[in-house]
Amino acid sequence: MGVKIVIGLFLGAIGSLFAQQDSEENSHFTNYDDKLITSLYYFDTSNNFLFNYNLDGTSNYLEFQPNRREQIGVNLSYKFIDVSYGFSPAFLAENKDNSGSKLFTLSTRFYHKKWMQSLTFINQKGFYVSNGEVQAPFPRMRTTKIGGTTSYIFNDKFSFKTIANQKEWQSKSAGSFIPNLSIFYTNFDLNDGGEDTNSNIYLVSLAPSYFYNFVINNQFLLSGGMSTGAGFNIVDGDISAIYEWSASLKIGYNSDSFFTFVNLNYIDFIQDSTAQIRLNDQISTVKITAGYRFDPPKKVKEFYDKTAEKIGL
Repeated sequence: MGVKIVIGLFLGAIGSLFAQQDSEENSHFTNYDDKLITSLYYFDTSNNFLFNYNLDGTSNYLEFQPNRREQIGVNLSYKFIDVSYGFSPAFLAENKDNSGSKLFTLSTRFYHKKWMQSLTFINQKGFYVSNGEVQAPFPRMRTTKIGGTTSYIFNDKFSFKTIANQKEWQSKSAGSFIPNLSIFYTNFDLNDGGEDTNSNIYLVSLAPSYFYNFVINNQFLLSGGMSTGAGFNIVDGDISAIYEWSASLKIGYNSDSFFTFVNLNYIDFIQDSTAQIRLNDQISTVKITAGYRFDPPKKVKEFYDKTAEKIGL
């Protein structure tokens, strides 16, 4: 059984720079920052690529699909501390016969007033390459993606934290216009021992979006968002235009203690058709979570307060 570990630890000094200063409880959302939050989750993500190229006047394509690794894990969160541990058990369908595949993902968000910054790291090893008729394994092929998105939330009554985590809950329906600036770097490595097996891709995109949290009886949530935009892509020095569109959906239940939700996200970067070699970059995630909030034990609170005081939080 291939074991997958995803550990994220974000503590004090980093979080304090981006902590949302207006986190007090208001009439449109409830804040749970002072609660200790534990949860169990199922997580499935992949970063697919589609190459389009012309050969003798004929349009062709190659689809690069990673050997997907489903994960289950646990999360512990308190104030600026957020720790997750996940692994990929063999009994999950996507993990069978994928013992040589590897997947490491790390993502987080920071908030400062109306600003939001997301950071993403994805490292994948093991792909299938297909042209629609023939499929070939590339078990040593690896891709590494690092980047993030800077966003500005216009509406003070809208809680994006309700979508991103369970430290807030939207108590009254609200939506917001949110422009996004995304910057990503991706490295392809065939790892076949030959020369020129690396490709470097830089992507910059500006995409306006709109999100809406629809609240039912203060405890049920249906949240959705869409964005569309454009930018440019640099593939091994060749620059071309790129278009972006994304969609997000979350269905959840919340009380002051127990919560559960399903979250779906999809983003697609589509290269302009005039490029000689087109690269479409797709990221999709599915997350199912159930968890519980409770007051932190006295010793945990005292330890955090002393640590926060020492590092100047």
